[in-house]
Amino acid sequence: MAEFQALSLAPSSETGSRRGVAGWLDAWLGAAVELIAAALVAAEIAILFSGVVARYVFDAPLVWSDELASILFLWLAMLGAVIAFRRDEHMRMTAAVGALASAPRAMLDCFATGAALAFLLLIAWPAYEYALEQVPILTPALQFTDAARTAALPAGIVLMAVFALLRLVETGSPRTLAIGLGSVAALVVVFWLGEPLFQQIGNLNLLIFFVGVVAAAVFAGVPIAFGFGLATYGYLALTTQTPLLILVGRMDEGMSHLILLAVPLFIFLGLLIEMTGMARAMVAFLASLLGHVRGGLQYVLVAGMYLVSGISGSKAADMAAIAPVLFPEMKERGSNGGELVALLAATGAQTETIPPSLVLITIGSVTGVSIAALFTGGVLPAIVCAILLCVVVRRRYRGEQLGHIERAGRREIGRAFVIALPALVLPFLIRAAVVEGVATATEVSTIGIAYAGLAGLLIYRRFDWSALRPMLVYTAGLSGSILLIIGTATGMAWGLTQSGFSRSLATAMSGLPGGAGTFMAVSIAAFIVLGSVLEGIPAIVLFGPLLFPIARQVGIHEVHYAMVVILSMGIGLFAPPFGVGYYAACAIGRVDPAAGMRPIWGYMLALVIGTVIVAAVPWLSVGFLR
Repeated sequence: MAEFQALSLAPSSETGSRRGVAGWLDAWLGAAVELIAAALVAAEIAILFSGVVARYVFDAPLVWSDELASILFLWLAMLGAVIAFRRDEHMRMTAAVGALASAPRAMLDCFATGAALAFLLLIAWPAYEYALEQVPILTPALQFTDAARTAALPAGIVLMAVFALLRLVETGSPRTLAIGLGSVAALVVVFWLGEPLFQQIGNLNLLIFFVGVVAAAVFAGVPIAFGFGLATYGYLALTTQTPLLILVGRMDEGMSHLILLAVPLFIFLGLLIEMTGMARAMVAFLASLLGHVRGGLQYVLVAGMYLVSGISGSKAADMAAIAPVLFPEMKERGSNGGELVALLAATGAQTETIPPSLVLITIGSVTGVSIAALFTGGVLPAIVCAILLCVVVRRRYRGEQLGHIERAGRREIGRAFVIALPALVLPFLIRAAVVEGVATATEVSTIGIAYAGLAGLLIYRRFDWSALRPMLVYTAGLSGSILLIIGTATGMAWGLTQSGFSRSLATAMSGLPGGAGTFMAVSIAAFIVLGSVLEGIPAIVLFGPLLFPIARQVGIHEVHYAMVVILSMGIGLFAPPFGVGYYAACAIGRVDPAAGMRPIWGYMLALVIGTVIVAAVPWLSVGFLR
């Protein structure tokens, strides 16, 4: 928003008045949405935890708890998407736009907002129709109309459209608005006039909409969810006779899967672990063990990310929990900022398979693979990559001077261990509970929240009540941005399937010379690219339903394939120049991205080698499956 305002001409009093009204409405409406969304997150935690207690403690299951949680969940997802839109926190690729001068960048920002607004306006009426169609349907336990749940779709869409308009009004630059919005309007008219041509060219439309439109939107900085939505809407509206409320139905199906209830809960759990000091306690214990060896704090960084990773649902949150604890001391020992953010980014890629990763939960949701099997299979591949990263660390820091560093004594290590023990137990408790079938990922996340809250209150005596509301709002926003992508990507995947593309892709991929080995190699290369452009979850939702059946057809175990795919996407996500995870690491470490460009490639090479090893040795992924 600051870039828009910097380009504005001196506003007239009328323009300033419009900005003032728009700013007031944005603040008032935004605060109301945030308050409701925060309450929904808290309600979800309370309802699901009550269900767990009733089932496991009193042996009296609440038959309505999952149903009520499901109704509230869609509202949480849509209002969270509204929060993410207002805060400009929807996932998007900014590398290309960020390289431009301020004037064209502001115009592209306006274009991106206009493109998102166009999708919202186009889908609003079909969403309303879809909600109306659900009125006669009653939920089994509570006997509520399903429209009480699906009304969240048009409500969230309208609210996002309102915030898009407010954002455009607040720019205040007529020239920027004219060029940005004029470009969007012109493209909409061109595509609308081209409908007769699209009706004649058959499957060439797949390239136009699902490659051309998506690529143009992504590189122009349009949030990924809206890029997917525009492409799918255009394809269905201009090339088929499909009622558009079916697209809304597919979005609903993708966002409402019961497994995905774990997303906001694990995000909140990760924030709670950081707020209560549990993450800091784990890192302090590891530092007492390894701080005296050459490269010791680098090893602690790798191990610390392994322990906390996956719980928060956000790699940025994982990195933010670890880096501030270690970076000051690492810099005092002579490490430069570029080396540190390079390793931080590499550990982010390395830990993508560690349960309870939201990528694992998403794969289970869209492909039907067992969550427990994915949690079991993800442990060893991450260890392989961690070992290879440590090999690079050992080589780079073999000459580190540590004469001034004292080795921690047994008493100091023991004290650090006792302090860290309640925190160390939690990640293993979560993973073991799901893998052993004691509880689902959703149930165990509520148990983890209760455990972390009590540990913060009673053991670590560090619980900031004032931070709860911002944490709940952040949880809603991040969850909404993830779930909206899942929704639009589910619609896009459905459109591709209906076009016959999935059958053609299956035929082509299964017919590759070399069989499973070639298919795996092509998948690694493809998902490294997809990870850098689309990030992990969008790529999984879009291509998982298409490629996992092919993997099974050529004889690759689905858990094995999942690990290779996730590691490949992690490399793309954290490798410069396009990987947004790399820039997140630089922002957290407060280091110029140029400083880490050179040192990161050694770590990326280690991760590529690790991915190849995992691909070549299926036992690493499936050896402990029952």
